[in-house]
Amino acid sequence: MSPPIQMTPVRDRLRVAIQKNGRLSEPARALLASCGLSWRESPDKLFCYGESAPVDLLLVRDDDIPGLIASGLCDLGVVGRNVLGEQMSDLRAANRDASVSELRALGFGGCKLSIAVPNDWTWTGPAMLSGKRLATSYPALLRDWLDANNVQADIVELSGSVEIAPRLGQADAICDLVSSGATLAANQLKPVEDILQSEAVLAGPVRDFDPALAGIAEMLLRRLDGVMKIRDSKLLMFQASRAALADVLPLLPDAEPPTMYPIGEDGMFAMQALCHGVVTWQRLEELKRAGARGLMVLPVERMLA
Repeated sequence: MSPPIQMTPVRDRLRVAIQKNGRLSEPARALLASCGLSWRESPDKLFCYGESAPVDLLLVRDDDIPGLIASGLCDLGVVGRNVLGEQMSDLRAANRDASVSELRALGFGGCKLSIAVPNDWTWTGPAMLSGKRLATSYPALLRDWLDANNVQADIVELSGSVEIAPRLGQADAICDLVSSGATLAANQLKPVEDILQSEAVLAGPVRDFDPALAGIAEMLLRRLDGVMKIRDSKLLMFQASRAALADVLPLLPDAEPPTMYPIGEDGMFAMQALCHGVVTWQRLEELKRAGARGLMVLPVERMLA
């Protein structure tokens, strides 16, 4: 008798990997919670079982997230664009399949991957780096940038403390993440070229989701899009006459097409518009001068397109 065939069980719960500790951890959990998700944590605090929806969290190192998605152990992940880009660039350089891609930019954890040189250099462009040694923790992204600029330079790969490499004689310049620039200044360095604008992103597989997970993934992405859309949005309500509409509506360039309905018989309309930018006092005053009245600005808690 032939041995029974071992079947891989089909998962019916979505797994999302996020950073266990670090600057992306809490904002990622807060963003997912704003999508209506809640969890019950395991005793080791590495796995969170989704209670409000079949969406579980894995709490891991950020460097592990792209690999977990590529292997199918996780379905989505919140990771820095710099980490995702470095690993996918490394795979492409080795002629291997870059099977994970950026699905959404999430708008937090912003920083830049920049070239920084000693303060006494007079920067004239990338050609200055020809023949130099550059220290970095992102060799693949740096190599891509050097190749794009036809620069031949030596890359010194370090796992940390990149900014001190020139002072130690390990390198002539560096390529490192920059937020405020204070660490560079403390080491007599200045940023001169940005090679990547990074932020937290939602990463997922290039391939389609398994049928058992596709509906859950679509639900999460739909909720996430709604949350992202209203993050800085406000509902603006006001009244205006028909004659004033030509002056009022151009002052709402970032708004959805307004809802309007007539009130009374004197050509007045009650209007509401979802504005996706900041509604300042100055903007309200401009609207009032244009003919709007009874202006109210209301917060938007949820929206499902």
